[in-house]
Amino acid sequence: MKNIAPAISPPSGIGDNKPANHVVLDWVHEVELLTKPENVFWCDGSDREHQYLLQEAVRQNVLIKLNDQKVPRSYLHRSNPNDVARVEQFTFICTPSKEEAGPTNNWSEPAETYSKLHGLLKGAMRGRTLFVVPYIMGPPDSPLTKVGFEITDSIYVVLSMRIMTRMGAIAVKRLGHDPAAEWNRGVHSLLDVDPARRFICHFPQDNTIISVGSGYGGNVLLSKKCLALRIGSYLARKQGWMAEHMLILGVESPEGKKHYVAAAFPSACGKTNFAMLIPPKHFAGWKVTTVGDDIAWMQIRDGRLFAVNPENGYFGVVPGTNYKSNPNAMKSIAHDLLYTNVALTDDGDVWWEGKDPDGSGPNHAIDWRGNDWTPDSKEKAAHPNSRFTAPVRNNPVLDPDFEKGEGVPISAIIFGGRRSNTMPLVFQSFDWKHGVYLGATMASETTAAATGAVGQVRRDPMAMLPFCGYNIGDYFRHWLAVGKRLTNPPLIFNVNWFRKGEGGKFLWPGFGDNMRVLKWIIDRCEGSNGALKSPIGWLPGLHDLDLAELDLDRKSVDELLEIDHEDWKKELAEHKKFFDSLGGVVPQELTNQREQLAARFAE
Repeated sequence: MKNIAPAISPPSGIGDNKPANHVVLDWVHEVELLTKPENVFWCDGSDREHQYLLQEAVRQNVLIKLNDQKVPRSYLHRSNPNDVARVEQFTFICTPSKEEAGPTNNWSEPAETYSKLHGLLKGAMRGRTLFVVPYIMGPPDSPLTKVGFEITDSIYVVLSMRIMTRMGAIAVKRLGHDPAAEWNRGVHSLLDVDPARRFICHFPQDNTIISVGSGYGGNVLLSKKCLALRIGSYLARKQGWMAEHMLILGVESPEGKKHYVAAAFPSACGKTNFAMLIPPKHFAGWKVTTVGDDIAWMQIRDGRLFAVNPENGYFGVVPGTNYKSNPNAMKSIAHDLLYTNVALTDDGDVWWEGKDPDGSGPNHAIDWRGNDWTPDSKEKAAHPNSRFTAPVRNNPVLDPDFEKGEGVPISAIIFGGRRSNTMPLVFQSFDWKHGVYLGATMASETTAAATGAVGQVRRDPMAMLPFCGYNIGDYFRHWLAVGKRLTNPPLIFNVNWFRKGEGGKFLWPGFGDNMRVLKWIIDRCEGSNGALKSPIGWLPGLHDLDLAELDLDRKSVDELLEIDHEDWKKELAEHKKFFDSLGGVVPQELTNQREQLAARFAE
């Protein structure tokens, strides 16, 4: 099935809502002359437009309508089997010099890249509709909010952007008439969905993104990783704020005292589960709410960091999601959403591996490729990276201040990777610089979700390795510079839910019981003395963690909090190796932090 929309002629009053800003009109006209579409459709985000586009997408076989009794007002999309994930190897940062992109990005020279992409886009939309999607990232009244316009020839992208962003007239109004106003230009075309002609290119100095040859969300919803992180991080450094790959959650005590926490986890480390955490029964009266599950934009005000979630939806991985692992996620994906690359059951419902915790499932389904599937099939019914695109309003624990323009005050920042040894369950940095060092050296063991060998420790600074839109050394410097401007900085912690004991079993139960760790973090934010000094930072003592009603023996707790000096010697050597691999861009302050850490072990 091709994800390519033939030209459509909408009814009167739909698709003709042009903005008044002549700079936008001129830009769209240029792209129209280049790509030669059959017609141009100006999106306004209205309900009438939405219903029309859904009907069109079903008529063109881009979407399949699901059973309204099972999943109300929801649809299934199947992408090309060669186009099912983000393509880091074809993702480029296009800056005047290679040094500006830095050692962790693929670099491409801007003029040559524009020339190549314009060649690919020439006539690419013949017989198709060119959709213009105006959108904002951030709450409507936030000073951090950014305007973007995405041009696309994919109706699936338009419908996804309507969920993931605040789309339509709201963005046109925010931009206004000023020809000098800042806004992001995004151009996307499916072309012929050929991996050999698949490029996702970012031009930070021009606030421009061009993506061709893909229909997969992570490559084509240009608001998400492309603007919110790669271009966003560049703008943040230039303008003095922070764009981070972090969830934001609120945690409120039974007495009504509330804190907000931002947390950076690489993939497969339980990010969505943590963002929608349900405290165990022992913590009756405690509430955890979601501000965001993926991206935090943070600004300094009154010496503190305040964060907003720039997104308006969730684009999450489906397999493994069930009522046992994440009840709030299941409620969030129950209606009004798009599924991508999951299985379709005979009664018009969706299914994926891990949906039923007991291992049951349908006797027959149509798999993500459109083929018959039974429990005896060798292939999985849903692609391992199958996705849901769901409105944030579906989340039953959405934070009441989710749309607060000035953002929510951040009390703590958490870094965490998947490590089977070395890293204790939780510890706190000594200060901001030490915390930046923890973020800069954080690592995670690869899982089956990533290409390459399983179980290898891969460094992923601040979980931003694929998303930092400029030189990683300058990114570290920006973190350090922000710290100097904060009079009331968030405390910085490191967590590891994945430590293993003898026999390779996880020592910590995870999921809702992560509330016990979160409670200690909040206690520390409130000035609790319940911590022991160690070479790596402040650790909870045996009685500082609330482990009541948890089936965990003393030996397991000791193992979870243990610091093995031999393991840490190897870890420090790996930190040095990683910094050296970046080719001299790491700030001296972080090198000093490593030397101080080594000296504390030698004491």
